[in-house]
Amino acid sequence: MSTGAAQADSATNGLARRPFAWTFTTPLYVGSSLNPINSSIIATALVPIAAELHVSVGATAVLVSSLYLASAVAQPTAGKLAEVLGPRRIFLYGVVLVLLGGLVGGLGQNLAMLTVARVLVGIGTSAAFPCAMVLIRRRAEEAGLDAPPGGVLGGIAIAGMATAAVGPPIGGLLVGAAGWRWAFLINIPVTAIAMAMALRWLPKDPVPDHGHSGFRKVADRIDLPGILGFAGSMTALVIFLMSLPHVEWIALAVFVLAAVPTVMWELRKTAPFFDFRGLAANGALARTYLRQALTLLGVYSVMYGMTQWMEAAHGFSTVGAGLLLLPMGAVSALLSRPLARRNLVRGPLIASAATMLLGSVGIMLLTSHSPAIAIVLVSLIFGITSASTTVGNQTALYLAAPPDQIGTASGLFRTFGYLGTITSAVIGSIVFRDGVSDHGLHTLGIVLVAAGLAVLLLTVLDRRLMNRDPNRQADTPDTSQNPKTPHQGESSVSTPTRPSITPERTALLAMDFQNGIVPLAPDADALVERVKGAIADVRAAGGTIGYVRVAFTENDWAAVPETNKAFTAVAAGKMLHHEDTATQIDERIAPEHGDIVVRKIRYGSASTTDLHQQLTDRGIDTLVLAGISTSGVVLSTLMDAADRDYRVYVLSDGIADPDPRTHQVLVDNVFPSRAHVIDTTGLRGLLGSA
Repeated sequence: MSTGAAQADSATNGLARRPFAWTFTTPLYVGSSLNPINSSIIATALVPIAAELHVSVGATAVLVSSLYLASAVAQPTAGKLAEVLGPRRIFLYGVVLVLLGGLVGGLGQNLAMLTVARVLVGIGTSAAFPCAMVLIRRRAEEAGLDAPPGGVLGGIAIAGMATAAVGPPIGGLLVGAAGWRWAFLINIPVTAIAMAMALRWLPKDPVPDHGHSGFRKVADRIDLPGILGFAGSMTALVIFLMSLPHVEWIALAVFVLAAVPTVMWELRKTAPFFDFRGLAANGALARTYLRQALTLLGVYSVMYGMTQWMEAAHGFSTVGAGLLLLPMGAVSALLSRPLARRNLVRGPLIASAATMLLGSVGIMLLTSHSPAIAIVLVSLIFGITSASTTVGNQTALYLAAPPDQIGTASGLFRTFGYLGTITSAVIGSIVFRDGVSDHGLHTLGIVLVAAGLAVLLLTVLDRRLMNRDPNRQADTPDTSQNPKTPHQGESSVSTPTRPSITPERTALLAMDFQNGIVPLAPDADALVERVKGAIADVRAAGGTIGYVRVAFTENDWAAVPETNKAFTAVAAGKMLHHEDTATQIDERIAPEHGDIVVRKIRYGSASTTDLHQQLTDRGIDTLVLAGISTSGVVLSTLMDAADRDYRVYVLSDGIADPDPRTHQVLVDNVFPSRAHVIDTTGLRGLLGSA
């Protein structure tokens, strides 16, 4: 074996043993902490900023709202850019924007400059979480991990919650010792560290395909009109929500005028930025977004509403109120990692809903004469809520989001969280509109009970959570060092490490990608483009490409017996003639010299062809399946190939079915027992490590 080959094998083995080494995760944790710490650290600087700039304290609230607004819009946008342009690249761009925001804010001479700085910081910090999720998902695919890497996801959660909890104390120390400008300047050393670690340790993005480069090509791939429409709609919606209980009619009108054409555009787009059809079909993901928004509404209502009540009605000082809520952040951070490492979803989510209900009832029982220990107990309960909802929903997001859309989905996950946070502030302003009182606090508790019941129903009635088994494998593929114990309500199944691919013994089968069938697939153009990229990757690595099409001669029609339910109609209607345009392979992925091409007259690729013999003659023992439809050619070919002892991979984003529910059931519950389910990015990683 050559030295180069030995080094490649060593790197591959190292990735399999320690896919998430500290050098990979540390920059992701640091990046993920930037947004929450900037969200919370500004709180201690608002009063001195108002004093020095000679503005009212109320006017400085724009420094809080501008970051939330920028983040709500930028998170999914950064996720989409990470999917298309590369997560490392977008992560670094985000860090640069945070650095620039720190400089502008630190040198700012008026409120307008500080607002610009906060917008820059909001946009920049928004890149970290979706980019981290893309990098984690791709690394898991490359390492052959089928289950969520719970420990890493827990670390991301802790990075957010812990820094949010320590933000006010750190801000107080900085502002007290060095002045309010350090609420901005602190970003400079932190971003310098994050940038150095990212450049050194994060894997480089693939070189962009020249055919997909250029502004117009990139704008089309990321759906720039969809992004701009989403940004306008979200901006107007957030402004409207933040103006309540006063109704800002102009903002509402702008929201409607921006949202309606945006929705219409996205519904027509084959690869939309905000996939309304996909989200409607993916109920598990939609429910995850709703649970996150409703639960954070509760958590932040406690942080904002109870803080106001403790200071105005109970008589605690600002420092005292902060200390009474500090246990909530501490408990949340302490529970997150052990919960995440167990890769549970349903259990933590039920715990989140139950503790939210319990804590909300506790709020209804508090009065201005309640002892401090009672307030601490309520905050501790909501600390459990915060930890369990973050861990459960984050893992649910990882499992429910399409692999090729994990960046956008992660950004939308955060956007829904921001909407919950903003709504909590709105509710607080409504219940305390006549003054902060026990009555207002109790009204807040009633609202949170209703929200808690909604979260509970979204969890216990979700059959996907009951059937899904996220606890298949933890951070390491060596299950002997990470044994699993079944827990009540959660099954525990170990999945062996996905083997590496030997390109010379691998064939990618593009099945039924023909002119008459491709238009039947959801998002057909995007599907073909992904398969086209996978074909190019396999060709470049030295693998074989096989094409399968379904087409009939006159004799084939005549030979279909009446006992065949599916193909009797085809024969009777003289459909799919082998010379018709409808049976020709889509020209975008046309065969090349040396490829395998077979014509079949039943569902399975090998059932009525010599495909198996051709593969055997070439020494191929590994198949990668892409095709239309999931319940037809893909299912039939997979079963047959597994019975013939092929090692089978299914491209989750290279297959499609006219019925999204059938597609999802097969991909989630049937295929994993007989094949390795990966996406096109995971295939590229396996080929690259071969």
